[in-house]
Amino acid sequence: MIVLRAIDGYNFNRVIKLKVKPEQEDYVASNEFSLAQAYAMPECRPWAVYEGMTPVGFVMYALDADEHEYWIYRLMIDAAHQGKGYGRQALRLAIERIRAEAGKGRNIYISFEPENAAARKLYESEGFVPDGRTVDGETVYRLDGVKE
Repeated sequence: MIVLRAIDGYNFNRVIKLKVKPEQEDYVASNEFSLAQAYAMPECRPWAVYEGMTPVGFVMYALDADEHEYWIYRLMIDAAHQGKGYGRQALRLAIERIRAEAGKGRNIYISFEPENAAARKLYESEGFVPDGRTVDGETVYRLDGVKE
């Protein structure tokens, strides 16, 4: 079962060592960069994705300071652990955390490189829809808030 754990002195180096496949490197920032971003932008919430006692990925979300909207900034699963459904589970856990923090009525945004067909397929299967925008060359998708 996948869980999200805080990044601390125990798992910091292990999380940094997680890498996507070489052909995916242009699709997602490194975990090292993402953790530096979280340090500089305290609104970011970085989490290690664990299967049991093994870190298998990384996810980070934030209430964007400029847009005042929730964004999932990063979602990555280590190359050795892809294809096991961990990305979908991590995405769902991130959405649950955002909903708990922000309320169910808030939209959630995510962006991805247009040629990243796997990301598009995953996000659409979880209810994200095109937002109509492109930000920094990335396609923006939106998950509408749940009406309470």
